[in-house]
Amino acid sequence: MYSLNSELKTKLQVINTAIQEKYGLILDGHKERLRDFIGAEIGLINEIEPLSPEELAGLEKRGGICGVDGSSNRAGGNYPHFIEVYQALALTTTRRDDPLYLAEIYTPVITDEEDEDGERREEQKNQKLAGLEVQAAIKAIQLHRPYAILMDGGLIRYNIYAGEVWDELVQLCEDTGTILVGIIKDIKTGVIGEQLKRDYPELKGNIYDRELLFGLLDYRELLLIDEAVSKKEPMGYSSAFLRSSISPMTIGLDIIESQRGHLTDMARLVLTLTPQNSRGVPLWIDIVDKEVKISDQMMKGMLERYLDRGVYERFFVSERDKRS
Repeated sequence: MYSLNSELKTKLQVINTAIQEKYGLILDGHKERLRDFIGAEIGLINEIEPLSPEELAGLEKRGGICGVDGSSNRAGGNYPHFIEVYQALALTTTRRDDPLYLAEIYTPVITDEEDEDGERREEQKNQKLAGLEVQAAIKAIQLHRPYAILMDGGLIRYNIYAGEVWDELVQLCEDTGTILVGIIKDIKTGVIGEQLKRDYPELKGNIYDRELLFGLLDYRELLLIDEAVSKKEPMGYSSAFLRSSISPMTIGLDIIESQRGHLTDMARLVLTLTPQNSRGVPLWIDIVDKEVKISDQMMKGMLERYLDRGVYERFFVSERDKRS
């Protein structure tokens, strides 16, 4: 065990050195240099203020804020003996006692579908969950007409996986004036990195905005990405980065292009809804996430309650589940 620990220690030290060498420009105290580059090549960095109590009350009178999120879980073993549960929730601040849930269940046991490869199965899962979330948002607009909808994740995900129902949501938002915003907790874009490598050829490989922006923006600072460098703009979206708490991590914001003029106001709303000492996610999104989550314990309890014991154990209890 000692030799194993020693080997792991050495390998971790190698990884640490490699990261420091790759990101020397970022890690070696060049914060102002990097900020100047971003201001010149990516977009302006501005400090924003949270909404005043009067502004926030005004939004509530205009329909409030709706948060949308989804969750999925799976029980069982290998194909076809598994069951998947999908759930989406749209919850509006003005109608907290009236949550809008949508759900779907999938199992190959009754569909007789052929086994798919892992990549195809993952795509199907994304399609099911994204479609449910978009449908929940549409239902919220139809029933409650919120001022703005905050989706948990980048809008491009819904464009890719939700198909025509996503186009329906976008059109509905434009027709009703409902502002549609995506909140990106884990940034995966590389807009800044691609621009940076043109000026600093010593930077190699993929460099993502997440690590570049870590601790770079100050609390309450917003970076609006210029349309000329945005990879999302041709697909109909405008984007920004915001440090919404004292955590050094930055979150991303997406908005449909026709509503680009509301992006700063939506950033101020997100800042207002985010506790200063949190990880940077609006409290309302966290509330929706908690309410819609399908935990392993909940999954097991539902299957045991609503499936016959024989059906449950015959089809959906794996060998791993039987281990004591």
